[in-house]
Amino acid sequence: MAQSVELESPRSETPVAEATAPPKRLTRIVSLDAFRGLVMVLMLNERTRLPEVARSFPHSAIWALIAYNTEHVEWQGCSLHDLIQPAFSFLVGAALPFSIAARKMKGETLGQMLGHAIRRAFILIFLGIFLRSLSSRQTYFTFEDTLTQIGLGYVFLFLLGFTRVRTQVIAFVLILICFWAAFALYPAPGAHFDYPAVGVPQNWDHNYTGFLSHWNKNSNLSWAFDKWFLNLFPREHPFVFNAGGWSTLSFIPTLATMILGLLTGEWLKAPGSNEQKVRGLAIAGVALLFAGLAFQWAGICPIVKRVWTSSYTLYSGGWILLIVAGLYALMEWKGWQRWAFPLVVVGMNSIAIYVMSWTMSDFFGNALTRHFGHAIALLAGPTFQPVLHGLLIMLIFWWILFWMYRRKLFLKI
Repeated sequence: MAQSVELESPRSETPVAEATAPPKRLTRIVSLDAFRGLVMVLMLNERTRLPEVARSFPHSAIWALIAYNTEHVEWQGCSLHDLIQPAFSFLVGAALPFSIAARKMKGETLGQMLGHAIRRAFILIFLGIFLRSLSSRQTYFTFEDTLTQIGLGYVFLFLLGFTRVRTQVIAFVLILICFWAAFALYPAPGAHFDYPAVGVPQNWDHNYTGFLSHWNKNSNLSWAFDKWFLNLFPREHPFVFNAGGWSTLSFIPTLATMILGLLTGEWLKAPGSNEQKVRGLAIAGVALLFAGLAFQWAGICPIVKRVWTSSYTLYSGGWILLIVAGLYALMEWKGWQRWAFPLVVVGMNSIAIYVMSWTMSDFFGNALTRHFGHAIALLAGPTFQPVLHGLLIMLIFWWILFWMYRRKLFLKI
């Protein structure tokens, strides 16, 4: 899987009328906290094992839809679950304009802020590797994890935060074009390519033919890069392929997703009515959505999350902007915020919940099974037992975060 990281809490600027008043006060954009919380809840929802439950209802269209949207698609396409990691990355970018403004108000210099950004990037990279290594006998060097992907591009994102919007847009477009061109120029697998040797069935339904075969699983540019790069690190076994097709080079288009978040943060921070901001987000979201689909329909670039194609960046970014627009309209424009309090509690401690999901899920899961497994089975029955079990783990996590929220304990990097 993957995400969302709270690097700084997004705030909007509130102008001060009097010239003698203190510097501008920053107030929270609660809808972004709620969105961050929603993303983390969707990530934790893996514990309910809904795709497994759906197999008990093979003829149900509703359960088929639930199953599709609670796990990653095999290759082409994008489910709700496939939006978790780009939303996580997007929110890092959306927080940056407010973070820079807050640090400037504290009198920090560019050098101090750059040093902090570099430290933050290294911490994210090492934390991602550390969490991925928990079940390994030695350090498991992998760079496709959400945190490492964000860390690899974070310093570039930070520097872009000091540039004009026009420069940020140009950087976004250039990344997508260059990443697409690099895949298109890398030799496509031939008719006799040994797919089983890289963990792909020879006649896999998701293998492309023709031009789109440049994006086939474990036979593309990202796979070739990782065969060289990952074997530079000590490993239990030489790297041959990633079973899911995930790759290190995805950090490049991930940076584009973070830039999209940066542009959104600039838009929300700028003067203007809430109605104008919602309209702008909705128009941009629809435009990106159809741009991603158009490139796929035209046979130019497929929508594939596992290598984070340029079309996927556009398509996922469109959905994210539409969700942000909806939450912003409800919470900032209409003022309906109370309903989202449980999400805000999670969103304000996203780093904490991310680490907890890696380090404490099995602990609490085993404890529930040990002490209440029989009761859970009686209440939910064999079919829905994993759902209730997973929901109870999520509830335990929420109470821990609520305890931290009440005591103003917010884990940040």
